[in-house]
Amino acid sequence: MSSPDIRQMANAIRFLSLDAIERASEGHPGAPLGCAEIATVLFTRHLKCNPKDPEWPDRDRFVLSNGHGSMLLYSLLHLSGYEKITIEEIKRFRELGSHCHGHPEFAPDVGIEVTTGPLGQGIANAVGMAVAEARLSQWFGPGIIDHYTYALVGDGCLMEGVAHEIISLAGHLQLGKLVFFWDDNRITDDGGTDMSISEDVRARFQIAGWQVIDADGHDPDAIDAAITLAKTDPRPSMIACRTIIGKGLARLQGQRGAHGGRVFKEDTDAARRDLDWPHAPFLVPDPIRSAWHDGVSGRNQPVYDAWERRVAALPDEQQRLFKRVMAGRLPEGWQSVLVDYKRRMAELQPTQRTINSSAEISGLLADAIPELLTGAPDLQGPTNHKQHLGAFTAKDHSGRYIHYGIREHAMGSMMNGMAAHGGAVPVGATYLAFSDYERPALRMAALMGLPVISVFSHDSIGIGKNGPTHQPVEILASLRAMPNMLVLRPADSIEAAECWEMALASRGGPSCLVFTHQPVPTVRTRHTDENLSRRGAYVLVEAEGGARRATLLASGSEVAIALAAKVTLEERGIPTAVVSMPCWSAFDEQDESYRHGVLGIGTIRVAVEAAVRLGWDRYIGENGAFVGMSSFGASGPSGELFRHFGITPEAVVAEVLRRL
Repeated sequence: MSSPDIRQMANAIRFLSLDAIERASEGHPGAPLGCAEIATVLFTRHLKCNPKDPEWPDRDRFVLSNGHGSMLLYSLLHLSGYEKITIEEIKRFRELGSHCHGHPEFAPDVGIEVTTGPLGQGIANAVGMAVAEARLSQWFGPGIIDHYTYALVGDGCLMEGVAHEIISLAGHLQLGKLVFFWDDNRITDDGGTDMSISEDVRARFQIAGWQVIDADGHDPDAIDAAITLAKTDPRPSMIACRTIIGKGLARLQGQRGAHGGRVFKEDTDAARRDLDWPHAPFLVPDPIRSAWHDGVSGRNQPVYDAWERRVAALPDEQQRLFKRVMAGRLPEGWQSVLVDYKRRMAELQPTQRTINSSAEISGLLADAIPELLTGAPDLQGPTNHKQHLGAFTAKDHSGRYIHYGIREHAMGSMMNGMAAHGGAVPVGATYLAFSDYERPALRMAALMGLPVISVFSHDSIGIGKNGPTHQPVEILASLRAMPNMLVLRPADSIEAAECWEMALASRGGPSCLVFTHQPVPTVRTRHTDENLSRRGAYVLVEAEGGARRATLLASGSEVAIALAAKVTLEERGIPTAVVSMPCWSAFDEQDESYRHGVLGIGTIRVAVEAAVRLGWDRYIGENGAFVGMSSFGASGPSGELFRHFGITPEAVVAEVLRRL
């Protein structure tokens, strides 16, 4: 065949996608077919990448936010030369064990930057990536970090609430290396977009401070010109690409059925005739493969080689720092500040809010870990995790504290993007009751195994007069139910430091650090360098006056209640141990002997926590008791609320006595 033009290169995407979807008997053909030209122009003329080094730190990031169109991404990666996306993997689309999942799943070594599927998450991740790039570029210089973040976005992503949050914030922060491609096909799964929206999408971006560019999504030269223009503007850019959903699939193109409709062999045969593609299924002619290679690897290899020379020319200390930060390794000795803090708290034995302890700790860690970035959704004062850090702003991208505004969902999803990008340890602080606004982002962090740290304050009825809207009772249980989520609820300042250490050491998944608004006493009065919380639960105070007969289990602020109950029980001649349980999942990983020893199998066990009972029964056993919440809270002073709901030392004592 003659030298292929870019439309034939785009058709390679179309037919790899069609053949895989037809073979799998399911999939979403609309986006791969409708966006083939957009993706081809981006990857072969603009995207900075190296398929031989998929995790190149200075690569451009590409996020397929409308993840249901996953075959677009897999076709792109295969044609670009990413070695793990072979033609055999393409043939195994949607089969167990294939890299080509139904929706893209985080695998940067494969070329997949983030998991997408829940609409809106991908574009929010992209904004977080752009923040990480901007901060790293300021830190290490544009000769080392200088790349773009591109995201392909459909109408569904833009309708989700998180889109409103991130469009506004990205424009406010002037993230000029962020480019969205809007797949403006005017179709959703239900039908035309005019069934559900009538707003001017372009104007929505413009008033948020974005550059908006129109382009014919099937005209390669128009797309090329639009991307080039986007790179010249200091604002983030949205390229509105007018497209036809399912273009090339005659039976369905331009219709709602193209979104996720079944593709049959008759459809692929017809498409081959209509698009003059006489090649067998899964066959891409060598000239087209060569054109893809030249456009991706050939174009980028000199850029990659020059970047490697610049890194090699860095001073040794700066080079080591850069490589450590981008590899996600924390600096040597970072734990020492936590040990020192524990020692000081054991001496001072303060009675203070654990959210204040967390703020103190984060300030110390910010000095020890320069890649740590914090932020909050308009809660800088109540959470105080800004400490001495400067703000990340439109004019100063070197800041390490992000003012998210009242946008919890954006914060959670952007933190995922920062962690996926690399070079950042993201921390976000808000109230525990507002974690529900972040729920999709928390779940995606756990699914991707991203080391994101969420700090939650105001963890119970202990917040007092703000009332039940702000008093979470069920949320601890729901977070603990999430796979691969480390949930930590420390009892005092010392456990707070230990839980922070656990969160930072957990590089294979996210952590939720849960803190009190009300002051709590120091319950650990002896210093030890050892992290006692590391095993999830431990005997805080052993029984005195004989063999243990009762075991009181608690987390957070209720550990103090358990300690007070122990005093009364032992005055009555009942030897009682108190167990602090800051992290259930870590405790569950311990060996049976340790777990049984801590729980006091054979003793009367009572758990106390200002939350619902769900989950506690596996620790207290059939004859155990629970002192806690069984309803939502109420408005009133903290102390009165604990008495009103029966979460008191007296109630714990009564439950033990009832079982003797």
